[in-house]
Amino acid sequence: MRHFNRSGPVVAECHYCIAPLARLDLAEVRELIDDRQYFVLHAPRQTGKTSGLLALQDLLNAEGDYRCLYVNVEAGQAMREDVERATRVILGQIALRARVVLGDGFLWSAWSGIADDFREGALGVALTLWAQADPRPLVLLIDEIDSLVGDSLLAVLRQLRAGYDMRPGSFPQSVILCGVRDVRDYRIYSGSAKTMIAGGSAFNIKTESLRLGDFSQDEVRTLLGQHTEEAGQPFTDGALEAIWTQTQGQPWLVNALAYETCFRGDLATDRSRAVTEADMLDAREALILRRDTHLDQLTDKLKEARVWRVIEPLLTGARKSTYTERDVEYVRDLGLIARDPPVRMANPIYAEVVPRELTWLAQDDLPQDPAWYVDASGALLLGKLLEAFQEFYRENSEHWVERYGFKEAGPQLLLQAFLQRVVNSGGRIEREFALGSGRTDLLIVWPEGERVRKHVVECKVRHDRWGLERTVAEGVEQTAAYMDRCGAEAGHLVVFDRSEERSWDEKVFRDVRKAEDVHTTEDVHTAEDVHTTESGVEITVWGM
Repeated sequence: MRHFNRSGPVVAECHYCIAPLARLDLAEVRELIDDRQYFVLHAPRQTGKTSGLLALQDLLNAEGDYRCLYVNVEAGQAMREDVERATRVILGQIALRARVVLGDGFLWSAWSGIADDFREGALGVALTLWAQADPRPLVLLIDEIDSLVGDSLLAVLRQLRAGYDMRPGSFPQSVILCGVRDVRDYRIYSGSAKTMIAGGSAFNIKTESLRLGDFSQDEVRTLLGQHTEEAGQPFTDGALEAIWTQTQGQPWLVNALAYETCFRGDLATDRSRAVTEADMLDAREALILRRDTHLDQLTDKLKEARVWRVIEPLLTGARKSTYTERDVEYVRDLGLIARDPPVRMANPIYAEVVPRELTWLAQDDLPQDPAWYVDASGALLLGKLLEAFQEFYRENSEHWVERYGFKEAGPQLLLQAFLQRVVNSGGRIEREFALGSGRTDLLIVWPEGERVRKHVVECKVRHDRWGLERTVAEGVEQTAAYMDRCGAEAGHLVVFDRSEERSWDEKVFRDVRKAEDVHTTEDVHTAEDVHTTESGVEITVWGM
């Protein structure tokens, strides 16, 4: 039986898959190759780039008009900026693959001598001699090009550029550079020149940049349908909608979520039971908690300043930001944010992973026991939990925010860590981040016997030019609207006051407001949650 692929290129005999060439604009690729163009194919990691290149290699070689070779140059990364050693590694890979894939032993017998004689410039010489050795034009597919470092990357780009005018008789007719980013976005630090060099200047012969997209909703259904056809296991409409909503078609996420659902646990041995929405959501939680390589690599990028400049205002809903257009392009190429405006997280799973990654150490260190906030009937005592956080934040916020490197997003992330520690024991948190909204929306979904309860927690930061009343008024209306959209029974608005001039006695309060009447009220409820009343939606407001 085939299964869902979670690593490496797809193999149709082993994996359910969407035909790799069907995901490329094959007509455009063919036209560029026939026109002797050098161009770029880029997309986030584990999107299907390598599978597409390998399928293209097989197609062109089967047709016989070209010699086409795929090569992965990532092994050269270990050589860092040692250009001679990196070149030797890359040439060895090309020679080996030419022998195995094409049955062409020319480079296998010659590459070592070329490397010895021409050292840093050996790649260009080898490609010239190899192109001249056969009348069929050479097409070279270079994968993981942006894994090379500094002068090693510059050496490859410049040697490809230097031989460009000799194509096709004495140099590859067409070259596809494949990586996460477009070559124009490379910022390459040259150790020898002690300066930063733009990839576009080092490789100014590029004619096009093609981007491989995610799965469409129909392709997701087709992929899952292959499992149903072969294993006899159906998916409910809710499951199909859940996997699309949670992944937005990101190929690795789709495959990983489907594999977790269908090939682990009870469903792996009971194919008669349909996969449900609940199964998909359980699998989503398992993926996040396991921190698989794909998710771990993605969140590692949060350490980069240009990534953080984009992500931090998303986490807070900030109305102002300091990122540049180049920053957005880079983070979009990484796949962290959606491809189309407005700036937002690419999918709900990434929106969940990012704050958890930023706060998982804090979760381990926080003192609260989940059992303190669940009553005998299994109900979540969210009011008690927020009251405990209010006290904790007053006493520890400065230390914790500084300890974990949080700045503008610190209060919101600390609250999420506090909530996550408890909610992990039985429910889940769904998060919405919207740049410019001035808020962070959290939806806590908590099973209570046969019933599922939903609680909204909205976070806002007080702006002095607005004042507290306007901040609360806007927040109450936003919280009520989010409750209505989610079908939540209870709503809480948390207002963080970052002012150093105001005392904690001024900042800390608990109040209740109606969405239809947001004037100050002295009616402070002591119930664990404030529910919808006949006269309107009531929101508990927490000042911190």
